[in-house]
Amino acid sequence: MRKIRVVALGVSAAVVLGAAQASAQFPAPPDPGAWVGTWGASAAGPVPGTDNGYPNFSIRNVVHTSVGGRSTRVTLSNAFGNSPLVLGHSSVAVSAKAGTADAKPGTVKELTFGKRATVTIPAGAEVQSDSVDLAIPADSDLLVTTYVPTPSGPVTYHPAASQTSFFTRDGDHALDTEGTAYTETTAVWHYVTGVDVRGSGARGSVVTLGDSITDGVGSTGSTNRRWPDYLADRSKNFGVVNSGISANRLLLGGPGGAGRNALARFNDDVLTKTSVRTLIVLEGINDIQQDPHQTDPARITAAYEQLVARAHAHGIKVLGGTLTPFKGWRVYDETLEATRLAVNKFIRTSGVFDGVVDFDAAIRDPQDPLKMRAQFDSGDHLHPGDAGYRAMAEAVDLARL
Repeated sequence: MRKIRVVALGVSAAVVLGAAQASAQFPAPPDPGAWVGTWGASAAGPVPGTDNGYPNFSIRNVVHTSVGGRSTRVTLSNAFGNSPLVLGHSSVAVSAKAGTADAKPGTVKELTFGKRATVTIPAGAEVQSDSVDLAIPADSDLLVTTYVPTPSGPVTYHPAASQTSFFTRDGDHALDTEGTAYTETTAVWHYVTGVDVRGSGARGSVVTLGDSITDGVGSTGSTNRRWPDYLADRSKNFGVVNSGISANRLLLGGPGGAGRNALARFNDDVLTKTSVRTLIVLEGINDIQQDPHQTDPARITAAYEQLVARAHAHGIKVLGGTLTPFKGWRVYDETLEATRLAVNKFIRTSGVFDGVVDFDAAIRDPQDPLKMRAQFDSGDHLHPGDAGYRAMAEAVDLARL
């Protein structure tokens, strides 16, 4: 058996400047009145068993802002549908109270698309609403509601929402202020993939590209304790858009709701997001630990080089996140660990990235650096818990965003 040696590289848990930043050119921050992404969730696949869609359903998605603004717009998706999706009515509102479907009185605003309330989204497409004048608070829950009047085919969703939302099978309640009609709950987000705001004064958006660790698996549900949420709490100058998908990989598409591989979804989940200034990449552990196992680190690092090149072509700065410890996880072995260590060495030392966020150093156990510190572990030895996600967010040097 091969022995694994952990080499201390003298890299702090904060972002360190990469060699790539010396050559890449990044644009100035957007105008203070420009649109900025305040929330996002990547479309990950079709809901199983929804060949007929959700006819006559109203679904009230609960989403959480990072920055606020004076007006908003919403993106709705039929990315994994196989037929046109008709949205009869849609709305956005400020939540009145956490854990309920109630909207704050006076805040329910109908969404229009080219000034029309009804919109048809072609299979594989998405639509962006017209601007809505609505004061959007920072760090607050919004309610994005859709009503589908007719059968549509498979429903596009984001499965690991870590957030309770609401729905009814009883017709059009998109414009309801009170949530009494919403008698059922769901743990996933349907249709909605983005919310932008204008007038926030933010310097742009930060996109976090990753897997279940970025998606917040292991955190306390409906409390917004994913590491991108904690990052948003720390950074008031940037919107934070979460493009994590549980079970996602860099190189292979996953089953069910695991999404397309990161290279395939990069345009949709990073490049077309609003006013993106910085990308943080934390992805690759599933390539290593999922079957089939990728044990050639060069395949993973080549994918990183592609992501960075494509981001730089759009003026986006890229910070590379080191892969976090997973000793004790059910498939852990020395071969997989050696791959992770080799990938992390590349992230720290290659200079490909514009900076490094050493998530590994932030949450590993000083007594056994191959495993997560106990107080940061959700209990499965792969996913952090709330304290671990907070430590990860604190590892980001805000000055490098």
